[in-house]
Amino acid sequence: MFWLKTWRALRRKGVLGINQRNGELVLRYNPRHLYPLVDDKLQTKQRAIAAGIEVPELYGVISTEQGIAGLGALLSGHRDFVIKPAQGAGGDGIVVISDRFDSMFRTSSGRLMSLDELEFHVSGILSGIYSLGGHRDCALIEYRVRPDNVFSAISFEGVPDIRIIVLCGYPVMAMLRLPTRQSQGKANLHQGAIGVGVDLASGITMGGTWHNLKIDRHPDTASPVSGVQLPYWEQFLQLASRSYDITGLGYLGVDMVLDCDAGPMILELNARPGLNIQIANDAGLMERCQTVEAEMERCREQGIEVGAQERIRFCQQRFGSRSEA
Repeated sequence: MFWLKTWRALRRKGVLGINQRNGELVLRYNPRHLYPLVDDKLQTKQRAIAAGIEVPELYGVISTEQGIAGLGALLSGHRDFVIKPAQGAGGDGIVVISDRFDSMFRTSSGRLMSLDELEFHVSGILSGIYSLGGHRDCALIEYRVRPDNVFSAISFEGVPDIRIIVLCGYPVMAMLRLPTRQSQGKANLHQGAIGVGVDLASGITMGGTWHNLKIDRHPDTASPVSGVQLPYWEQFLQLASRSYDITGLGYLGVDMVLDCDAGPMILELNARPGLNIQIANDAGLMERCQTVEAEMERCREQGIEVGAQERIRFCQQRFGSRSEA
């Protein structure tokens, strides 16, 4: 009886569950043949570049065992970089090199790695141990994002990112993900990062969630996670909205970063974004998605052409903190 009452209460609040997400959003709006556009980070990057969207610079791609022999030469001009699997998920298989020490490479956590160790790691990526479904993969070597100073007091090492859930180009909910000591500098909630709700209208952070618990302060820095104004907020919303146009996938999680020099960039896209963003925002995704669906139907019936800016304004007006207060 308790679980039935809880389920009904969550439904009344418009909270989206995983089965409902899969059946009513992912299967409905995301054609299966388009999945490689987001599951493969190389394809995502290529699409974004073609559309003039900023992404971390790609230094090189290693796709064969023979190509591993050229890793040293590829890295020779870079003191810092990132190695990641093209088809990885959840941050697994990513190595972040922040500096060099003689012939060694220093990771963001301070560990020293030799070139042989990096080559062995790349070989593992190629074998598919980090890829979705365990398929053969390729390794991307790219620019290391340096986070903007706005995050210095509310993040532990690593690079915070911003996730915006997008339904057919409408940004319906946003969250800032902050690395912690427990997450080892990675912005992945299942590894111990913090999720912080973001007001769509203003780009100001609200309350946070850590291991599904509501929190007000970062556990490592003790700084409040709410009340932080995210710079370039309108630009982040534009990037998220345009991701629908470049992929054709209707239900997306758009992960972006704020580099101290290059500004907002798209990091990756996710066709099956998680649901913890609802806890961070204390709001239900399904209710917002249904509101957007009703607006899309109204526009279709009236023959109204809706661009990215109109989609953004609608969501800011309907889902901003003042609108839902």
